Amino acid sequence: STHCISSAASDVYKRQGSYRSTPVPSGYQALDRELPNGGWPPSVLIELLMAQAGIGELRLLAPTLARLTQADKTVILLGPPHIPYPAALEDLGIRLKKLILIETDKAADRIWAIEQTLKSASFGALLCWLPQARSDHLRRLQLAAAGGEGLSFVFRPLNTQDTSSPAPLRIVCQPAAAGRMSVELIKRRGPIHAAPLILPLAIPEILRQPLTNRMSGTTISDTPSYAVDRPTLAATAARRRATLPA
Repeated sequence: STHCISSAASDVYKRQGSYRSTPVPSGYQALDRELPNGGWPPSVLIELLMAQAGIGELRLLAPTLARLTQADKTVILLGPPHIPYPAALEDLGIRLKKLILIETDKAADRIWAIEQTLKSASFGALLCWLPQARSDHLRRLQLAAAGGEGLSFVFRPLNTQDTSSPAPLRIVCQPAAAGRMSVELIKRRGPIHAAPLILPLAIPEILRQPLTNRMSGTTISDTPSYAVDRPTLAATAARRRATLPA
């Protein structure tokens, strides 16, 4: 039953979740003060809720991803809507050789791939985009996350914020002025944070000139430098599938 599954998830979380694992600093002092035990909690689902992809979610997590990849930990990107611009990631301190890209077309395949990744002890962080997910899928993922020690970030639509979720940490992310991001903790251990935090996001050096051009009104290409078409994404993912940790 649903009650039994929820109880099991809670028991596993108590045995294997953030009680035993060391939180990973977010790179933002204001956010760390609000996160459980002062950082991103391993072994649990962390939901980041956004109106659309590409609002700066990778830049928000860049300090954490840089820390992990520089410590020789693997970071897995599962189902991103665009391939991130490699040079921009390098500018943010993220080691490209520690990144793995996985793409799945079907929702069921994506859930399966996430579960397999979460069962691996070799990953430092999993970032997965879930435009659709049933509550039983999320419970399965929370159980799988509790068995490992990596960070598990799930990007979901903003309109799911009022629905129940087994994720112990849920954060609403929205773009703010001057390239910053508003983050609001709507679920966490302890009291809910009363007001959103406005965090400054780093801008990769390689993208600073295009940004300057846009602000000055100079005409540039309409194609974002961080994205490519879906066929290219699928082809790249196919080459990466074999590298998924067992």
